[in-house]
Amino acid sequence: MYKLKIINSTVRPGRKGPLVTDWIAGIAKQQGSFDVEVLDLATINLPFMDEPNHPVLKKYEHEHTKRWSAKIDEADAFIFVTAEYDFNYPAPLRNALEFLYQEWSYKPAGIVSYGGVSAGTRAANSLKADLSTFKVVPLYEAVNFPFFTKNINDQDEFIVNEISEKAAAAMLKELARWAKALKAMREDKA
Repeated sequence: MYKLKIINSTVRPGRKGPLVTDWIAGIAKQQGSFDVEVLDLATINLPFMDEPNHPVLKKYEHEHTKRWSAKIDEADAFIFVTAEYDFNYPAPLRNALEFLYQEWSYKPAGIVSYGGVSAGTRAANSLKADLSTFKVVPLYEAVNFPFFTKNINDQDEFIVNEISEKAAAAMLKELARWAKALKAMREDKA
């Protein structure tokens, strides 16, 4: 089994990201290829990047960075669950990415985005471009939710249609394939 870290990017009060995150985490657990852990940036509560050394050196001084480093380092794959704020992904996610460098490298990432009419796709595209600078391999397969609040019922549950279920299954299948391939690459220290 591969270690999958699902990262929820929203931190603001009243956020709905955890509902979307819980949904994809449930699907990933059922898929069978992954040991799933949800990392909620609101709970992790990283400060603005405060390490004196460049992340590429991996010489961390703060305990919050060391804990974050350990969580990301042990991962074989990621799913980023992102909202779209002002045509981009949330600043706390960018901050969390920038704390580290080597820990992200040679790992695949799926993206689940949500928003209004664009379904968070502008945020997802921006995130894909940034992930590649950390040597993360963002997948083509993704799950996008337009007008996502229509998926939240009166019991505050996230309900999706068959199309979204199929998109999630396709993304997870590819994520497992890439996790296998890139694990071999990480183990080859040449």
